[in-house]
Amino acid sequence: MMLSRRMRLFAFDFQGPAHLSAGLWRHENDQGARYKDVRYWTEYAQLLEQARFDGVFFADNAGYHDIYQASAAGALADGAQVPANDPALVISAMAAATEHLGFGLTGSTTFEHPYSLARKFSTLDHLTDGRIGWNLVTSYAGSAARNIGNGQLTPHDERYDVAAEHLEVCYKLWEDSWEDDAVVRDTDRCVWADPERVHDIDHRGKYFTVPGFALCEPSPQRTPVIFQAGGSSKGRALAAAHAEGVFVNALSKSALRRQVDALRAQAAETGRDPRSVRVLQMLNVVVAATDEQAHAKYEQYRELVSYSGAMARYSGWTALDMSQFDPDVPLRHVKTDAGQTMVDLFSKMDPDKEWTPRDIAEFIGIGGSGPTIVGSPRTVADELISWVEEADIDGFNLGHAVKYQDIADFIELVVPELQRREAMWTEYQGTTLREKLYGPGTVRLPADHPGRRFHHAPVGAGH
Repeated sequence: MMLSRRMRLFAFDFQGPAHLSAGLWRHENDQGARYKDVRYWTEYAQLLEQARFDGVFFADNAGYHDIYQASAAGALADGAQVPANDPALVISAMAAATEHLGFGLTGSTTFEHPYSLARKFSTLDHLTDGRIGWNLVTSYAGSAARNIGNGQLTPHDERYDVAAEHLEVCYKLWEDSWEDDAVVRDTDRCVWADPERVHDIDHRGKYFTVPGFALCEPSPQRTPVIFQAGGSSKGRALAAAHAEGVFVNALSKSALRRQVDALRAQAAETGRDPRSVRVLQMLNVVVAATDEQAHAKYEQYRELVSYSGAMARYSGWTALDMSQFDPDVPLRHVKTDAGQTMVDLFSKMDPDKEWTPRDIAEFIGIGGSGPTIVGSPRTVADELISWVEEADIDGFNLGHAVKYQDIADFIELVVPELQRREAMWTEYQGTTLREKLYGPGTVRLPADHPGRRFHHAPVGAGH
């Protein structure tokens, strides 16, 4: 099976010993224990670039999972997204070791102030030569609210209202504060930046007051590529209006196609080109030379899955303590303020199945809540191309069960097959992350993106 267009491919990772898989850190080939070693991350970046991945996307948590059994013990025991280093601090090293690989970084609009967040992303965009993207999240962890915020997690829908204003402040700082030619470096007049071309944004809103100008001069992309993964109605609306890349998660191609069609229609309603929204499905791949060997590997992985580790994650995602349920009694549909999407994922995906906690643990134990493709390089390539064509998506956020090894196996076995079918590129085009999504020459926000309306017009062109 050939693909009619090139798929975008990001590695999905976490700055800790374990990400979404439960108990798999015990596998003999897992390299999660190296997460503190900068050499591990630079080697990883070079591996991804040699395979022509578009980028690596770092998930991040503002808090930790402490819902299961009303304690963080289950998460700590399984390394369930804790310990967690700050991914922003390793990106510069990874960028210095590569030339083209993009970097997606998670940042919370609930727990990070827009002024400091804008500065961080501008700095990273400078240091990576325009290869940075922001995965905008509103955060769901009560532990984050207790340790960073005011002790109480802002209600779900209001978190998205905060996010919308947070974005507006960032757009003003990135697009409006410094004119393109503000930095003059005039040695004769001893002027680095022309004060007349640097402007206060004078933002006074419901949630933020930011009167001054940005600390950083404009970076190559000005605004980093905006990613979003909201699954609720408020999250989908924010993504349709602002996201350039949308991370989605569905367990069937038909369900995903409905999501994609609805998202693109909603984007069109905001005045955007619906095809400008790049949709990336989360999934995992277990590959070996033959289908039989791949399934044997998968069964080996299943034997390592930790029930308590999986439940620690799922309880944190949903704010629902799964220890209160019998592992083998079907889980009924419940409402939760934190992770309704994660509850709905299992209660709605198969009308004929009553999911038990054990079923959920076995499913998410390998790679989290995304589907897992198991097979030979040809089988995996066929399936990936089928997802792109049938669901009308643009690519994938590729997770793993065994840290480093699964991605290395994918690169060794599947990438050559995808390149042979012209589904992945063999050489990069363009240099910035935005160019990887839209093509060479598209370095800054597309003309129909709402952030462009904040861009400071040249003198004499109006403002």
